[in-house]
Amino acid sequence: MPRRIRVDTGPLRSHTDFRRLFIANLVTGLGSGATYIALPYQVADLTGSYLQVGVIGALEFLPLVVFGLYGGVLADRVDRRRMILVTEVVFSGLLILLLVNSLLDRPAVWAIYVMTVLFVMVGGLQRPSLDAVLPRIVPPDDLASAGAVQSMARSISNVAGPAVGGVIISLGGVSWVYALDLATFVVSATMVARMKPIAPSRESSQPSIDEIREAITYLRSRRDIVGTYVIDLLAMVLAFPYALFPFVAKEFDAAWSLGFLYAAPAVGSALASVTSHWTKRVVHHGRAIVYAAALWGAAVAVAGLVRSPVWIIGCMLLAGAADMVSGLFRMLIWNLTIPDDVRGRMAGLELISYAIGPSIGDLRSTTVARLTSLPASFVIGGVACSGSCLAAGPALRELWNFESAVEATP
Repeated sequence: MPRRIRVDTGPLRSHTDFRRLFIANLVTGLGSGATYIALPYQVADLTGSYLQVGVIGALEFLPLVVFGLYGGVLADRVDRRRMILVTEVVFSGLLILLLVNSLLDRPAVWAIYVMTVLFVMVGGLQRPSLDAVLPRIVPPDDLASAGAVQSMARSISNVAGPAVGGVIISLGGVSWVYALDLATFVVSATMVARMKPIAPSRESSQPSIDEIREAITYLRSRRDIVGTYVIDLLAMVLAFPYALFPFVAKEFDAAWSLGFLYAAPAVGSALASVTSHWTKRVVHHGRAIVYAAALWGAAVAVAGLVRSPVWIIGCMLLAGAADMVSGLFRMLIWNLTIPDDVRGRMAGLELISYAIGPSIGDLRSTTVARLTSLPASFVIGGVACSGSCLAAGPALRELWNFESAVEATP
């Protein structure tokens, strides 16, 4: 692959802690990707209800807001490495409970909902530290490359995770998926434990609501970053199709396709990541975010027009590539311009923006599917996404006109 387009893996060779974090993300992402499809599949199998599958996403809203914000405050006040490690251990405990429930003669749907809420709570505490740790273990000159490599790890694990999860579900059931996820958290925690401590960016004291207000005040001054949240929310709320995948597999009587449907966006993301060297030549990051989000919506809309699971998988591959391009430029704006002493709290606010969209999107897509049809839910959401992003982009002037302060690489 030509050097001008392939991903720069230099940070993996140069920075030991980044390499350990990369391995941890790659391994734990494998198990999490498998569990990600196992949860809605299990609910769909137990209930056969669009709405009850959509409830999984709706349940994430409130705990994500509360714990994402608090996790952001903690990320600025505690050792971020320790925060990641402790939450990995808690994740392992939750998976044991999920595994036990799945082994019952009649697994309780309410227990799956409870575990989902707890997973979101712990994830809300962890993700700000995970997102804010990168600029502390990688120098500024390597941030673009490290961000692409980190995204590649998530994409690869998200490809393998759903694919492996689908195979395991078809062969042995969801219990084996949960057991696999548990094992990956053990490996991930081991790698994180070997990283060096990361001193807090602020003096330790009792976290307060004033610190969240301070971060919100800073965010209000950064209309370019607000613009990235707006575009991402439009794309995810209007065109997030993942909750529909179990029903696509059932409609086409193609259980084999379930893992591939979930894996396809991650395959597209991985392809975009490993060819991401070209992104160094782009200076209009804001416009790239808008155009990529519009392409995501277009791919989702076309998925509703084709009548083959193979073609739908292809559309999801294109959608995933577009989403990764948008994500790479969002990450670069964020890592290059946000001060370290507010980075953790900004990661908490970012988590709310980026994770609530899919949660609401799941509920929207299943509701529209129930009121209209499965294909119509894809088409309506995708068209609405593309149109709204292209209309909103130029109106978000600070984002639209954002240019990288780092000189583009030829």
